[in-house]
Amino acid sequence: MAHKKAAGAKARQGSNTAGKRLGVKVFGGGVVKAGQIIVRQRGRTFKPGANVGMGRDFTLFSKVSGIVKFVNDTRKKKRIDVVTEA
Repeated sequence: MAHKKAAGAKARQGSNTAGKRLGVKVFGGGVVKAGQIIVRQRGRTFKPGANVGMGRDFTLFSKVSGIVKFVNDTRKKKRIDVVTEA
């Protein structure tokens, strides 16, 4: 009985890829400038609210300078607003 594993065992397991640095970059109460990234995500986990735009890759960014505010939209989805300092 052979005690060698089949050749190419690494190919079966897949490659080890680098992380994509997703997640929340500025949390609730944080100060942002216009154009600053708030969240990098896959899909619409967080929805854009007031003064927040969404890029092609679902990245949420601030349209104006202000303070980030997270609001529960539904049980699973959250909306992100940027409140201007006025």
